Amino acid sequence: MDICNEIAAIIGSNRVLTGTDAAPYATDWTGQYKGAPLAVLRPGSAQEISAIMKLAYATGTPVVPVSGHTGLTGATLATDALVLSVDRLNKIDDIDVAGRTATVGAGVILSSLHDAADAHDLIFPLTFGARGSAMIGGVLSTNAGGSNVLRYGNTRDLCLGLEIVMADGRIMNLMSALHKDNSGLNLRHLMIGAEGTLGIITAAVMKLKPKPRAYATAMIAVPSLDDALSLLHTMQDSTGGAVEAFEYMPRNYIDRHVAIMEGAKPPFENSYDVNILIEIGATAQRDATPGPDGQIPVVANLEEALGTMLEDGRVLDAVIAQNESQRKEMWRRREEAGEILVKGDPFVNTDIAVPLDKVATFEREITPRLKAIDPNCVEVIVSHLGDGNIHHTTFVSRNDPDAMKAMVEAVEDVVQELGGSFSAEHGVGISKLDTMRRRKDPVALDAMRAIKAALDPKGILNPGKVIPPT
Repeated sequence: MDICNEIAAIIGSNRVLTGTDAAPYATDWTGQYKGAPLAVLRPGSAQEISAIMKLAYATGTPVVPVSGHTGLTGATLATDALVLSVDRLNKIDDIDVAGRTATVGAGVILSSLHDAADAHDLIFPLTFGARGSAMIGGVLSTNAGGSNVLRYGNTRDLCLGLEIVMADGRIMNLMSALHKDNSGLNLRHLMIGAEGTLGIITAAVMKLKPKPRAYATAMIAVPSLDDALSLLHTMQDSTGGAVEAFEYMPRNYIDRHVAIMEGAKPPFENSYDVNILIEIGATAQRDATPGPDGQIPVVANLEEALGTMLEDGRVLDAVIAQNESQRKEMWRRREEAGEILVKGDPFVNTDIAVPLDKVATFEREITPRLKAIDPNCVEVIVSHLGDGNIHHTTFVSRNDPDAMKAMVEAVEDVVQELGGSFSAEHGVGISKLDTMRRRKDPVALDAMRAIKAALDPKGILNPGKVIPPT
């Protein structure tokens, strides 16, 4: 613990947590991963983190960065390592309205950035259920996606600049607000999604977007996913790409949500197999200003399209939000996915991506393979259908590690057959290390190991995560 005493001299003894004070950092949000950190450090600046990393580098002490601590892959598990929290780097330094950027610390909570942008009639469009606890450092480190990827892209697409403390304590300044910069290798993109294995993100310049003047939000039941995609393409074409979210909640998800969440209600009087949440954001005045009949054009456009599809049978039922309260109720149904997919009975959780037109194929192919392993298992799916990202959870009938591993491999098989990815937006952490070893191109793995060795030669940054050893 000598290093903790030295660190305490830098950041203050009250910022070095041990014993019961460090207990909340010993397990992850899912409760699946339990560690034993040496201590939890709460520095207040990049300079303090730099000093800590210089000590850690000199002594070969592992350091595990942590932000909001709401990840799902065990990426913040720490045993015999220092946990370095960025929660005190929580200042929003600047909102540049003209440049539409925000300069923020890694500890800024996502919802705080939402509020700060909203005060200037702008938005930071990244959003998901954990926005009240997730921090900028974490969403960058995992290249988080969320519900609005369809229109705005992943976190990587929303970042212009970074400040990073390297393994040896040097501070790399990439804090640019430039939209174009071809001055060598794109180190910013290298750090985003690396889960703290290559450096510790301490600050960022993030893009802001114009705030929609009106939303058209609806729950829609359709006969099939093919009909859902037809609706998506129709609305994208008619709105000039203004569809912000297109979320798929099948019957098994709706049923579990109603059963588990207090006060939850089904979206329709009848039950349907394919339920879609669509949201369109109108930024142009012409699309958001009510006409003589009081109708908002973006809402009228959605109503017209749904009416046509109801007549020809491509839509079975639809409810359009008439006010903000109804809109929030629709979103609550989707954003409580974390609570109903990774809590409770033993489960196998996967986060995959397939081509948009292969989501239905994945559903058809995976069920018999899982039932062959555990005939009494129960599947629950929710999907960002607009970008092909599927969150697939299997609740198993028995806590059998071998059977659960076989289920993971069954999912991997189908995903590989469909030309998909076994990791879409949650990161790799620990949970997907074996999958990385089995499924990732071996040359790509060698390249990753070479980069890790070059930037972190002592292997002290979040060791044992993301990149499987040889």
